[in-house]
This record gives sequence, structure tokens and C-alpha cells, in this order.
Amino acid sequence: MERFDGEEIEEPVSPTGQYLTSSSLSVYILGVLETEVPIDDSQTVPLLQNLFLPINSRFSSIMIRDKNGEKRWKKVEVKLEDHIKVPTFPNGKSSNFLYDEYLDEYLSTIAVEYLPHNRPLWELHIIKYPTNNAKGTLVFKLHHALGDGFSLMGALLSCMQRADNTSLPFTLPSSLRPKASISNTKGVFKKLPSIFFQTISEFGWSFLKSNMIEDDQTPIRSCAEDFKTRQITISDVTFSLDLIKEVKSKLGVSINDVLAGVIFFGIRLYMQEINLKSSQTQSTALVLLNTRNIEGYKSVKEMINKTNSRSSWGNQYAFLHVPIPELSDSKYANPLEFIREAHMDMTKKKNSLATPLTGMLLDMLRKLRGPEAAARYLRNTLRNSSTTISNIIGPVEQMAVANHPIKGFYFMVAGSPESLTMTIMSYMGKIRIAFGVEKDFIDKQLFKSCLENSLEMIKEAAKKIST
Repeated sequence: MERFDGEEIEEPVSPTGQYLTSSSLSVYILGVLETEVPIDDSQTVPLLQNLFLPINSRFSSIMIRDKNGEKRWKKVEVKLEDHIKVPTFPNGKSSNFLYDEYLDEYLSTIAVEYLPHNRPLWELHIIKYPTNNAKGTLVFKLHHALGDGFSLMGALLSCMQRADNTSLPFTLPSSLRPKASISNTKGVFKKLPSIFFQTISEFGWSFLKSNMIEDDQTPIRSCAEDFKTRQITISDVTFSLDLIKEVKSKLGVSINDVLAGVIFFGIRLYMQEINLKSSQTQSTALVLLNTRNIEGYKSVKEMINKTNSRSSWGNQYAFLHVPIPELSDSKYANPLEFIREAHMDMTKKKNSLATPLTGMLLDMLRKLRGPEAAARYLRNTLRNSSTTISNIIGPVEQMAVANHPIKGFYFMVAGSPESLTMTIMSYMGKIRIAFGVEKDFIDKQLFKSCLENSLEMIKEAAKKIST
């Protein structure tokens, strides 16, 4: 990484940004937008120049070290032609040939490629080939150090317009919108003893999971030596948001509880298909939690305002260690137990103070031993678990960019050391669960089938509950 002693250096790189660009971790976000019409890329350069780059100075900055060795963002002139990639696939066998396999292979390739540090840490890939899902595909690849999903989703919405009416703002589904926390001092004092013991228990478990206790080797965790980034292949499954809401209403839980239950049950079904005994193994999911106290996406101007800490730009998230329930005969007969257990576990963990304590531990480790030591701790946290699950809320209305309506949208996190990474995206009344699986280890078609079977079995079980 380049060293620089001049005065034009901008803000320092955040602690999390330093962890995610260390020798231990280099994590990327792929945002995949599927277009309803064939892609005309003639307006790409002016759109990026006038809409994308002004969103945040980090999109026009490189990461350098100052004279003290600290990482900082330095503004540079952006050569857009270096960031725009338009691949050429082999000619199809017919005029209506679909390029799904070529797209899958291309996504697998770019997911593990490192972005050069001598230019801003993002790329736009324009795939002008039709697939079963779209007439064309736009893929934004951004380094996670630029911001988390909340920040980057807010940036994306700033570049988009509503396809039905460009003068109206986007809206978020009310059932998914994050709720601001409400302080109840009297209630907090009553719960202090239980909060204290929960915090000790959860923080101790989290510390052990990050340092000593690994999940078992299973059909979703290879335990392979990870000297380099794992090769992954990406797939996804789409569910109706209304269907998820029906199950939510029957059980009196949240949308996220239902989705966690569907994923956990689907994972156990997959394990059982591969190895019957693996459905009883110790497996843990790291559920990413947005730590902002917000009720929805703010404007980019509000997010980059340094005085607005409630919704500021950057990486503001934490991990919850959530055990994946074992698959017993009773739970197979009543898969709603997976949702109930997910609800109880996540509620208990969110009500403890283990998450901020873990953040304080990482910060203390960074100050005492440097960011590389903190990054190794974070990598061990990821590697010792079986999967990560992250969630982004998208708009209810259809998005469009440069008169290209966006038919579908999902994202993937790449560069993490697990064999399975899962993401959840809501858009236009649909829930898209994407998964990146270790190549030649996890059968992505069977895994997809198990997720679909999981929701179907949960839906049928919920029908038996009277309202």
C-alpha cells in the first residue's frame, strides 16, 4: 500500500474498514441488478460521473498510509474506463440462447478477484446477455471497507428513480422497516439482573467461539485450510413476502424470525440429505445486526453528515452468534419450532449487552496490538462458525436507472472464510435469499431445493394453526 506525506489526505479509515482490508480479511459486496430490457451502456460514463461519484468521496479515493503508518482515504482522479467491465461470452447456439451458466461462472470468478489498491475500490460489470431472469445484468462490486449494506443501499437508491413515477420517493415495506429503540428506564432497571447474567453468558460464549470452539465439520462447513480466498458459486431462491407475513402473523414473531427459521430448517434438511448424522451436529450462524438507531434509509447527505451518528455512513454492524437448532423427529414433524427457537435466541441475544462488549474488545485489541490482530480475531469469529446471514431492505416500488427498469435485485458478500454465506434482500414484494457456497463442496441445486422444501413445510405447518 502506498505511503503518503502530503496535506490532501482526507478522513482516516474506520477501524472496521481497516479490519476488512487487512492481510487476514478482504471482503467485497456484489450487488446484482437484473434489467427488464436489453442494456444500452452509452450513458454509463456520464451516469457514474454525475450520479455515483458525488455520493461519497470514498468512491473517488484510494486507501494509503500516512507517515505514521495509519490508513487513510486519499482523493484521486478517477479513470472510469478502469472501473467499467463489459465481458464477452462465447456465441450462443441459437438466437434465443440464455447465458445463465456463463453468468454464474463469471460471478464466481469476479467474486474472488482482488481489486487493485492503486485505484478506488469498486467496479461496475455490465453483462449484456439474456438469462432466465433478465435481459441483462448489472453487477456492482464494492469493497466492504467503503461501507456496509445499509450505506451502499442508500447510495444505490440515490442513483435510482421509481419506474412508475420518477417524481415520487421510494418506500420501504412497513413490516420490514427497522424500528428505533425506545428507552424505558423503569423497565430497564427491573431487568438489570437478568440483563447482567445474559450479558456475561453471551459475551463469554462469543469469546470462546471466536478463540477456542469451532463448529463441527459438516456438509456446510468443510474446515479446509484457507490460505487463499475460497472459490464460491452463487445461487438464489425467491419467496413471496406475503407468504412470509402469513407465517409471521400466525406465530406472532418478526419477519426476520421467520426467515431465520426457514434458513435454519433448510440447512438441516440439506445436512440430512448429505449425511444423516450431521443433522445433530453443533453448527452456528453469525447473524449480522445493523447497530444504527434508525427507522429507514436516510438521504446520502444525512448519512455522510458527521454530526448525524444515528444513521451515518460506514460499517455499523455487529454479529449475533445464533445456534442452528438440531433436527429431531419432533422438529421435522413441526418445523415451526425452528422459527420459535430462532425468535427466542435472537431476542435474548439482542437484549444482552454482549454485542457492544464485543465491539469494545475488538477496539481494545486494535489499540493494544494493532488492527491486524483485531482482524485476525474477526476472521477467527467468521471461520469458527458455519455461515453468516445478512439482510438488506429494498423498496416496495420498482427501481429504474437510465430508463432500464430493474426486474430483480440481490447481493452477495465475498471473501469471507466460511463455506456458506447467505444474504436476504426484499424488493417489490419478494424476498430473495442468495447463497454463496464453496465450489465443489456444497451442491447448490440441492441446497436450493432444501430451502424451497423448508418454506413449503413451514407454510403447511402454519396452516394448521388457528388465527
